[in-house]
Amino acid sequence: MSETHSETVWLTQEAHDALEAELNHLKTVGRPEVSARIASAREEGDLSENGGYHAAREEQGQMEGRIRQLEHLLRTAQVGEATGAPDEVTPGRIVTVAFDGDADDTDTFLLGSREILGTDSSVDHAVSPQSPLGAAVLGRRVGDDVSYEAPNGRTLTVRIIKVSS
Repeated sequence: MSETHSETVWLTQEAHDALEAELNHLKTVGRPEVSARIASAREEGDLSENGGYHAAREEQGQMEGRIRQLEHLLRTAQVGEATGAPDEVTPGRIVTVAFDGDADDTDTFLLGSREILGTDSSVDHAVSPQSPLGAAVLGRRVGDDVSYEAPNGRTLTVRIIKVSS
């Protein structure tokens, strides 16, 4: 994850519970399953040409990385609602912006980490507060026009048209 230690990641109770369940599953079911596949592949002999062994070891590495990521997120996250005025863009809020003032060219996103998104979220993507767009809208209010430099070097302007929890 790219968040810094000082950034607060807000999670709904639903999102927190889902991440805890995933972590528990990885530790209690995933680890033993992968360990069993590794042990079975070892019994087949020559490991240098054993594709099943190498695939299981790679899966184990990815799983351990996800476990560390989830443990860090759950240890540092705050459960609850984002703070700030109702019309202020803060992490954990859903934001709708119009590009270059065009009411037909809008984007709605959650400002924060993708892990915050619950299964019943009204948006399908998150924008990091450290991204160019996220940093530009952070702390601003409905009606504000803000400009930022996109990764391609272009300067874009958006108007914040809606903020909700």
